[in-house]
Parts: sequence; structure tokens; C-alpha cells
Amino acid sequence: MVRLIITDDHPIVKDGLQAILATEKDIEIVAYVSNGNDLLEMLMHITADVILMDINMPGMNGIEATLCVKERYPNMKILCFSQYDDKRFVRQVFKRGANGYLLKNSSPTEMIRAIKTVVKGDIYLSEELPNIFEESSRRKSKYFTSTLSSRERDVLNEICNEKNNHEIAKTLNISHNTVESHRANILLKTGVKNVAGLVKWAIENNIV
Repeated sequence: MVRLIITDDHPIVKDGLQAILATEKDIEIVAYVSNGNDLLEMLMHITADVILMDINMPGMNGIEATLCVKERYPNMKILCFSQYDDKRFVRQVFKRGANGYLLKNSSPTEMIRAIKTVVKGDIYLSEELPNIFEESSRRKSKYFTSTLSSRERDVLNEICNEKNNHEIAKTLNISHNTVESHRANILLKTGVKNVAGLVKWAIENNIV
């Protein structure tokens, strides 16, 4: 059972989310809060697996709340839920530790998929967002250029485009084992532990 907290200051949105998730037997809404301050207070009393976090809220907004939650509860999964499709907001929330970004005009099916994706520890980006992970040589950090090989950079770019090993192998015309080897090397060189960490590392270093 996935325990979910909804953080949003619009009652209509909360009612809509409750109606959508009511049919999901493996997702339980354990609390509603209307701002970041209330969320931090709530987390002192209940446990949850995922926070569905609105960005634009009174008091402590979702971006600030994401940072505070991750500092106190680093294993908590946060799926930001916003009407803004601006890349700047996406980058800000990921830099603060968010696990996903979902637009409010997303379908119920996508919302459920996004929640289940971040629970597993993977990154989720709304289908309607422009591809913010396109490689741009003008924005590569010195660390990135000097540390990763050309092929490792190619693999990292495909990882950030949410492709699995099989898809990466097909795209780059290399074997599945070679992809796994490159992935392991990238994790070792960047010092992160998983795909979510790789994506965040790439964003923090202005690589994607």
C-alpha cells in the first residue's frame, strides 16, 4: 500500500484527486495539507511514502517545502504537481531533491503511473513537458567533460531521456552488457547510487 500525502491549497483539486485515487486499492491518501508549514508539522505525526506537492502555495511554497522535507526525511519521495511547464521550475525542484514533476493537466492514468514510478525510486517527468534532457555541448561542466568518456556521455544522455538498457543499446547500436558496463562506470565516476541520482547530478551540473 502506497501512503500518500496531498499538499495543495485548492479544495477543488483535493476533491478531484480524491475521486481519481479512490479506485486505486494500492494507494491510500493519509493526509491533506494546504502549505509547506502544515506539511512539516504533519510529518511529525504520520508516516507516508509519497508527497504530491503543489508548487504555488501560500506561506511556504512547494519548492521550499521540497528542500525542507528532503533535509529532514531524505528517503521521502516527492512528486511535484504544478500548472507550470517552465523548465526553470522543473530544474529548481529537482535540485532540491524532488523525485518527479507532474503537470496538473495530466490524465488520471498518468498521475497514478507517476506516483508508482517515484515510489520505486525512479524519476518521473510529465509527458507534456518539453524534453529538458537534450544534450547541449554549450552547457557541459568541466567535471563532466573531463570525467566521462564520449560513450558514457551518450549513455547518460539516454538515461536522462528515461530509456532503459535495452532501448539505449538499440539507440546506440551497442550490446546490453556494454550499456550495463557504461552505466556502472558512470555511477562510479559521479558518486551517485541510482538512476534518480544520475538525473539529479546531471541537472545540478547544468549538463541537461
